[in-house]
Amino acid sequence: MLPFDILEYQNRLSETKQRMAERGIEVLLVTDPANINYLSGYDAWSFYVHQMLVIVIDEPQPIWIGRNQDANGAKVTTWLSEENIIPYPDYYIHSTINHPMEFIAGKLKQIGHGKRYVGVEMDNYYFSAKAYEQLKKHLCYATFKDAGLLVNYVRIVKSDQEIEYMRRAGKIAEAAMKRGIENVRTDKRECDAAANIYYQIVSGTEQFGGDYPAIAPLLPTGENTSSPHLTWTDRSFQHGDSVIIELAGCYKRYHVPLARTISVGAPNKELKRITPIVVEGLNEVLESVKPGKTCGDLEAVWRKCLQKHGIEKESRLGYSVGLNYPPDWGEHTASIRDGDHTILRPNMTFHLIPGLWFDNYGIEISETFRVTEKGCETFTNFPRDLIVQDPFSFNKQDGKIS
Repeated sequence: MLPFDILEYQNRLSETKQRMAERGIEVLLVTDPANINYLSGYDAWSFYVHQMLVIVIDEPQPIWIGRNQDANGAKVTTWLSEENIIPYPDYYIHSTINHPMEFIAGKLKQIGHGKRYVGVEMDNYYFSAKAYEQLKKHLCYATFKDAGLLVNYVRIVKSDQEIEYMRRAGKIAEAAMKRGIENVRTDKRECDAAANIYYQIVSGTEQFGGDYPAIAPLLPTGENTSSPHLTWTDRSFQHGDSVIIELAGCYKRYHVPLARTISVGAPNKELKRITPIVVEGLNEVLESVKPGKTCGDLEAVWRKCLQKHGIEKESRLGYSVGLNYPPDWGEHTASIRDGDHTILRPNMTFHLIPGLWFDNYGIEISETFRVTEKGCETFTNFPRDLIVQDPFSFNKQDGKIS
């Protein structure tokens, strides 16, 4: 079931250990499920309970520690030897008396790592304050260090196989966006459009199936387009609505996000005015992408374009993207914004989202791209403009306009 050759996992592990050594970390406790997947292959919906991949700098294999009923999943989805898969009993789950970190600390002491320099991913969704306190309590002779984003930065440059998976995710994103737009019409509810988008994301294409995305399809409508992270309601689309669809195709946990804005019928004057500005800025940024430039350089191109029209954008322009699990498809490393000095390198991948949100309307037209040797490659091929949808629908069964 491994999506990559074992040699690729070992190369990832080697680079991770090199970064550990640079930070003075001997034992790395990985709790971000994307990082666990990246280093071991482990892939299951088990991240709602405590689980961990332990990287020991002088050991050849990581150690997976997780819930007993998930151990078989680790056996079939990872490259680890069976003795390196260690389950904890179910009485540790959601208990006010026992905590999984107590079990993990005991194992680390048992195998001789209770007094070492231990790195933990301090700022991620899956490592709680209580987990940290329990580790410190039961590994009282260890020296803890913040290893936040250590593995994330190993992930920032993709292998050719990862890029191929993202190309497939891009094809799924195209199909899902097309299906979503087809369902933005006056005889449909917002939830119907979302359901059709989800179907296409999971169904994928005829050549390959899809996976669940780390973020639900976002579908703000009407004045709600001023708020980019709203999903859907059971309201029916109305003539004159503007609708933003932001989604991602997902393949082998690799994401390619895509956003487009739709007008149900003729667009209002605000969208007519703002669309060419967004498209112009998006195109100019993509044309400026080259290895050696920084993320801040890309943002400066966008900012210069907006300034010509008297517009300012407070939020970042984009971010590194790829392998992930809920609740986010971003990698939490490089951001396309002023002051980010990350140097672009071939096979870095970004979601470029020049969204603009005002008091009662908004617009999003985005692309996901990879940095190439000379420029960039976008993962999707979809009209880069405002989509104007006929407000009426054609009933194929009786051939009538409804």
